Amino acid sequence: MAATARHYDTILSPVITEKATLLSEQNKVVFRVSADASKDEIAAAVEELFKVKVTKVNTLVTKGKTKRFRGIIGRRSDVKKAIVTLAEGQSIDITTGL
Repeated sequence: MAATARHYDTILSPVITEKATLLSEQNKVVFRVSADASKDEIAAAVEELFKVKVTKVNTLVTKGKTKRFRGIIGRRSDVKKAIVTLAEGQSIDITTGL
């Protein structure tokens, strides 16, 4: 199956943080994903875009914070993240892009 536009819409960007870097040692990769993406869609998109085997997908939604800027109250957007566990011996180099 070829990569479709939906696969590119599902995976928004990799998450590059200290915690995500520590997870990469356990064969896990963290991505920002579309808010309406299911675990099956995320697994299919990662497998198709990066040509790897996914064994497990965990998702979480970080609720946006309320912030003030010059007295005006605003709200940051909610972010959905996926922690994708890859099969043993496989890896993704997220610094190269697609």
